[in-house]
Amino acid sequence: MAIERWHPFTELMSLRQVMDRLFEDSFVRPSHVLTSPGEVAMPILDIYQTPSEIVVKAALPGIKPEDVSIDITGDTLTVKGESKAEQEVKKEDYLFQEGRYGAFSRSVVFPNGLKSDKTEATMEDGVLTLTIPKAEEVKPKAIKVNAKEKK
Repeated sequence: MAIERWHPFTELMSLRQVMDRLFEDSFVRPSHVLTSPGEVAMPILDIYQTPSEIVVKAALPGIKPEDVSIDITGDTLTVKGESKAEQEVKKEDYLFQEGRYGAFSRSVVFPNGLKSDKTEATMEDGVLTLTIPKAEEVKPKAIKVNAKEKK
């Protein structure tokens, strides 16, 4: 076994690395520390579009469909709900609890030109999927280019 010389300064983090790590831990990956007691962190949303619709997927694990409320007002989608704690276990019996229980709300603003009255919502395996059709005037239209013949 070879003996290796120890360089203590290579193990120290620079102030910039410490600040980067602080901001990354606090804002990029928010922890349960940032939410107050009784408040559930906002649900994670994935939003994408196809030529004919916008699709919203919200991760709502452990939440029943009847505990979710969806509202589209103008161009703003709001998903509200409540995660309820099990009543069988008393708070003093917990050794460790990371689950968050309480009300949550998340709003997203979309571009104009959606048929919000035709929105379909389904929930499967804790994932809420909203399908919002686009109005005809905002759907992409292919325009064929005709070449002129030279004279």
